[in-house]
Amino acid sequence: MSQVPEPSTIEPQRRGLDRRMGDRRQGRTRFKVLVLGAGGREHALFWKLRQSPMVEAIYAAPGNGATHALGAAITIDPTDVGEVLGLVHEKDIDLTVIGPDDVVAAGMADALETAGRLVFGPTVAAGRIESSKAFAKEVMDAAGVPTATYWVFDDRHKARAHASAAGVGLVVKADGLALGKGVTVCDSVDETLSAIDRAMSQQAFGEAGRRIILEERLSGHEVSLMCFCDGATAVPMAPARDYKRALDGDLGPNTGGMGVYSPPSDTGAEMIERITRECAQPVLAELAGRGHPYRGCLYTQVMLTDAGPKVIEFNARFGDPEAQCVLPRLASDLLEPMLASARGDLGGVSLDWSPRPTVGVVLASGGYPGRYQAGNIIDGLDTLDDDVLAFHAGTQHTHHGYVTSGGRVLTVVAPGDTVAQARARAYENLRRVSFDGSFHRTDIAAMEPA
Repeated sequence: MSQVPEPSTIEPQRRGLDRRMGDRRQGRTRFKVLVLGAGGREHALFWKLRQSPMVEAIYAAPGNGATHALGAAITIDPTDVGEVLGLVHEKDIDLTVIGPDDVVAAGMADALETAGRLVFGPTVAAGRIESSKAFAKEVMDAAGVPTATYWVFDDRHKARAHASAAGVGLVVKADGLALGKGVTVCDSVDETLSAIDRAMSQQAFGEAGRRIILEERLSGHEVSLMCFCDGATAVPMAPARDYKRALDGDLGPNTGGMGVYSPPSDTGAEMIERITRECAQPVLAELAGRGHPYRGCLYTQVMLTDAGPKVIEFNARFGDPEAQCVLPRLASDLLEPMLASARGDLGGVSLDWSPRPTVGVVLASGGYPGRYQAGNIIDGLDTLDDDVLAFHAGTQHTHHGYVTSGGRVLTVVAPGDTVAQARARAYENLRRVSFDGSFHRTDIAAMEPA
């Protein structure tokens, strides 16, 4: 395939979209779209939105090697409200799509709404569901959402005393944003104490770790469910299961995600409906009741326990790498639910999903999530199968081709008739891509039934 994945099913999707939209199209029928962010999630959003017949033009800021190669990347700081507003007015952008959590926390949605521009993504107040884990727990309590028992600490000594008295390993979470790396699942009291010290004394997560949450460990299988939200209603997407630890067997440090697959066999239609009803919908109602309606993508990560689903965390945006596996399974248009969410009315919007599973494996730079080398030439992207996608994250496009520029470099995503077939194809294609010092997990989706 080409180095930047291109869709092969645009025309059938366009015809289906035209039938669904019908006379509901009012005003503009073609839209200019801006995707804020630089990772694999943003490349997947850009790729899927670019297929929409309603998209007149699409830009990425700052984008990565793939969007730069298309001439669509604009180098600005996506967290700089002034710069983004200037770009939105200059390009006359109709819809801005917020990718990363730090852009939410920067108040981008607030500023765009004040400027009278449509934005897909929550305000700062609604986005606290991710930017403060203590706030999220308080909202869950108020909304009656099932979650792990927890304790919040601003004092390291009190946190250590509680952990020692617990007598078992706990989950230690930095309260603020930590690039997906602020959670430590501990197997013992000693590990818990070390994790507390790392966050609160050594400031491994900066300001994000000045306050921490200690949680009981939940047993079961994790699943991620993302929903389109219009402030009152949650419309679920296809479920996924991701792998956060750096090494096989869920060993090593937490990362932003090393692989993902969709759908997990234990998350059928009934479980999707239950998670939406018991977890996502009550949070929307609680936030709306506080005067902070949530519009955008609400990511709900739950543990499927013997007592039912319990929320591990909420994220105020698409998951990464979940978006890279879920969006290729979306057979209908992406812009339609995004516009509906931004306008505050998802009524009548339906999503069509391919029954074919997808498996995505992250190819990372050696040393990630710690220090790593950048600038290595990436070979083999032009050898992938036609229906296999390479979503770029830490890449730059140069006259020598693509080179590495980050820890997570690429996510190779393959479809299949079964998860096992998709997994085999993902690894077969991944082996064709190389750069100095690369590594990946070899057990993504390995436990799923054949």
